[in-house]
Formats: sequence, structure tokens, C-alpha cells
Amino acid sequence: MSTFNDLLVFLDSILGSSPWFPYVLLGVGIFFTVYLKFPQIRYFKHAWQVVTGKYDKKDAEGDTNHFQALSTALSGTVGTGNIGGVALALSIGGPAALFWMWMTAFFGMTTKFVEVTLSHKYRVKTDDGTMAGGPMYYMDRRLNMKWLAVLFAIATVISSFGTGSLPQINNIAVSMENSFGVEKMLTGGILAILLALVILGGIKRIAYITSRVVPTMAILYVIGALGVIFYNIENLIPSFISVFADAFTGSAATGGFIGAAFAYAFTKGVNRGLFSNEAGQGSAPIAHAAAKADEPVSEGMVSILEPFIDTIIICTLTGMVILSSGAWHEKYENDFQRSDMTIIAGQYSESDQSSMDELYKYLNGESSAVETYTGEVTVANGVVAQPEFTIINSRSIAEDVVFLLPGEHVYNGKLKIIDGSFKNKEIIVRGKSLIHSAALTTEAFTNGYFGESGKYIVTIGLLLFAFSTAIAWSYYGDRAMTYLLGAKSVMPYRVIYVAGFFWASFADTSLIWTLAAVAIVVMTLPNLFGILLLRKEMKETVDDYWVQFNKEHSDKK
Repeated sequence: MSTFNDLLVFLDSILGSSPWFPYVLLGVGIFFTVYLKFPQIRYFKHAWQVVTGKYDKKDAEGDTNHFQALSTALSGTVGTGNIGGVALALSIGGPAALFWMWMTAFFGMTTKFVEVTLSHKYRVKTDDGTMAGGPMYYMDRRLNMKWLAVLFAIATVISSFGTGSLPQINNIAVSMENSFGVEKMLTGGILAILLALVILGGIKRIAYITSRVVPTMAILYVIGALGVIFYNIENLIPSFISVFADAFTGSAATGGFIGAAFAYAFTKGVNRGLFSNEAGQGSAPIAHAAAKADEPVSEGMVSILEPFIDTIIICTLTGMVILSSGAWHEKYENDFQRSDMTIIAGQYSESDQSSMDELYKYLNGESSAVETYTGEVTVANGVVAQPEFTIINSRSIAEDVVFLLPGEHVYNGKLKIIDGSFKNKEIIVRGKSLIHSAALTTEAFTNGYFGESGKYIVTIGLLLFAFSTAIAWSYYGDRAMTYLLGAKSVMPYRVIYVAGFFWASFADTSLIWTLAAVAIVVMTLPNLFGILLLRKEMKETVDDYWVQFNKEHSDKK
């Protein structure tokens, strides 16, 4: 598993975490924003009117109404990215990461408008009478690029696991164990059964459930978040200032946080923004293609609201909870995951500025004097008496470290360390360090009016958010399988999807996030390429929509 994680980290380094990817993603959004004259602003009011059914036509073809399509797409986007993804970005990139999440969302509103409109325009009716759409259909039917459509569909299937199934249940299971002491495997087993029962009903059952779950989970989460923000109201303005002040410089060391360079804040902010709202990924168009609408642009209008609700509202609430509570730079006792932990030679201290400077360079990929540790140490009663090394966990210096065996037994004996990693895989390393993902958000929610009960809000919210995301992504995957291999391939896909969902409930969190990061980019790049090729058609389609819309409504007057 360690080797597989290393491979994923390498792939992520040349894809999503590479210097060029954020510029490509933001660049496409900026291009269409200017090219279409800021539709996310000009059409914002109209989008709300469409989604509330003001312009619905009863005889329009489709499987869902506008609100159900929006709810299904939102259930696919509002998930662990809003709870665990924001926390991961802030833990790595500091407050500045939130700024770049906002930028991804603002320009992503236009990107989503474009991809949904084009995908709805070239949707098809399947043999069973349901609608099927998505970027693979405009790539095939309009661009005549079967190879690109197949590549995108394959990437969608992979991403349905890397985005929709695996990280969602992983965060649910961790949160349920931390809050209620429920075994991860038990959580995974129960929810896997429920997932199977829901997705067997197809898009109509999925739309019915998500249209009820999404509003409920949003209200619950907002109430809990405001309870923390108002409790720490004196920190709210400084938190916002830090987001903007550090946006182009990176975040300095604070508390246990060693600091992050601009490149980390920018890259992680853009990546987490994409993971959260999926603008440009090409996933939401698959849900919107099922909507009842004769005019593809009207459904594109609805999709403008997704990044706004998902990132600018919900992710901002999460970010302000974490920043205003101070939880992002506080150390908490936790069990260190192998992929978060590095053992370096020598003793480093937060009170020594030169130590912090060297660690800052090391963690931000710059040249430094820091070297990984190799050697053998003696552990007595779980402790190394005079260590010649320092453990870095979650980008912080670990404290009060103890070594345990399964069953909470303290370890005694020799431990071999090679290139900064323990070779004994059964050893549990526990201590105080920064934390990330859902665990960080959970801790932040306890620093408010609800006290310790705040973690239950996160757990329930995460359960609803993440489970609904897994439901929506199963539909994206089965539409991709339908395109690739026909309807007969859907049931085997669903079986594997549910099995993967169960497995991920007790797998390594960091490995899951890395897999998700790779899968997202593999899906996004073909979609961005495709919509750029159809830029002129998109503009003509929007212009035609307004001509027809104005004609219809002037006639009614």
C-alpha cells in the first residue's frame, strides 16, 4: 500500500499538484468569464428564477425538474470537500488557500455554465427511455472525437471511486469513530447496504432522495457553523484579513503550523476548490442532462448556482470556523498515519527560529539542511529516552510521542527506521500534532456555543453530505459505463462501486485523498479541452436562447 501511495503522490505531483494545472483550470474559467461577459453575475438572478420553476414547461423532455437536477448535482459536490477538503487545504496551505478556493468557485461558475449547457444540448435518450448526457456525448456527437469521449468516460468511472465513493465513506467512518466510537468497518457495512438500496432505483429515486437530503443537511451545517463563528466573533475579521493578506505571499508560521509558501496555498486552494465544487470536471453535467428542459442554456443557468452554494457559502463557513476557532494551528493527540509522517535526523524545536526556517524550506520543497533519519532506536515503555530524530506529522513537529502495539499495549524493543519511515508496520505512533481533514473540522466545531456537542453536528452533517455525494457519483459512473459498454455493464459496476465504498471505510485517509486528487485531474483535462473547442458554439447558443426567451415573453405580454 505504501508503494501504491508513492505512485499516486508521483502522479499527483505531475498533474493536480504541478505548477501548471491551477493555471489551466483558472485560465479556462477566466477565459469564458470574459468571453461570455461575466455570466455568473449577469445571469445570477435569472438562474434563481429558473430553478424555482418560473419558466418550467410541462411537456419538456427529461427525468427530473430543475430543482431535483440541482439537488442531485449539489449532492455530488457538497460532500467531504466542504468539510474535510477545506480543512486539508488550510492545514497545508494556511489561510491563503481559502482565497484560491474562492477564485476557483467564482470563475468556476462560468465553467460549469458552459459544460452543463453543452452536455444538455447533446444528450440522448437511452433504450429504457431515460436521458443520458455528459461531456462524453458532446465530444462524440459534436466534436466527432470518439477517442476523447472514451477517455473522459473511463476517467469518470475512475473518478466515481476517487471522488464519489472512497473519500466520502472514509471521512464518514473516521468521524463516526471519533464522535460515537463506532467501528469503521461497521459504519462502512451499514452504509454500503443503504447505498446499494438507493442506487438500484436509478436517477428518479436518487433525485427524490437528494432533493430532500440536500436542504436538510445544508440548514443543519449552517446552524452549527454560525454557532462557532459567533462564539469566536472577535477572530472573524482577523481571519478574513489573513485570507487576503497571505493570498500572494503564503502563510507564515503560527502556533504549531510551520508555514506554507505561496505555491502550496495556491495549488492546494485551487485543487480543493475543484474537489469541492467540481467546476470543469464534467461530473455535474451528467446529472443536469436528465433535467426537463427544451433549452440547454436554461439548465446551464441553474448550474451557475452550484459553485456559489458549495464553495462561496458552505466552504467559506467551514473555513471561518477553522480559522476563527484557531484549531488549524493547534496540536491535538492523534494516531499518526504513515503517509502524514516523516522522521528527520536531529532535534528541531519551535522555539528555535533557525530550526523553523529549515523545516519551512523542507516542507515547501526548497533546498534545506533537513535530512531523513536512518537508524535503529531502543523503545522502553513506549518511549525513546533521548531520540536523535524529530517526527514531523501533518506538517508540524510532533510532541509527547509514544509507540504502541495493537490493543493499546506499549511497545518495548528495537525499532528500525529507514529513510524517515518505520519498517514495523504494526507499530502505532501516537502523539500531539496538527491534524487535517474531517478530524480538524470536528475539533473546530467544539470551540463554539455547542461545545463538545458541536462534533456531532459535523458527524451528522458529514454523514448526510458524504453519503449523498456517493449516491450522486454512482449515477455519474453508471452513465459513463452505459456510454462505454451499454446498459448491461451498469449492474457489475454498481456491485464494484458498493464494494469499494465498504473497503474505503477502513483504509488510509491520506491515500484516499491522493487517489481522489489524481482521478479529478484525469477527468478534468479532457473536459476543459472539449469546451474550449466549442467556445464559438457556446456563445451562439447563449445568444439564441435570449432571442427566443425575449420573443416568448414579449408575446405573452
